[in-house]
Amino acid sequence: MRDVDVASLENGPGMTTALLVWGMLFGAIGLGYFVYGKKQGALVPLFCGLALMIFPYFISDVYLLVIISGVIAVLPYFWRE
Repeated sequence: MRDVDVASLENGPGMTTALLVWGMLFGAIGLGYFVYGKKQGALVPLFCGLALMIFPYFISDVYLLVIISGVIAVLPYFWRE
């Protein structure tokens, strides 16, 4: 039988507490953008909100998550309709 490292399976492959916290934070910001964009009929906040809620599922590096999410989070401020 193979020896399995139980500690590595506890959070899943590549899943850390920091990744979960940052994903939750930017997901909440994304939800706010999405609701605002839907109510106001503004496409930029709507799509930025969708991106902030969806893409953390596909990023496994904390630094990359923070950088990309930060850029997407400030995008509606600089790109106004």
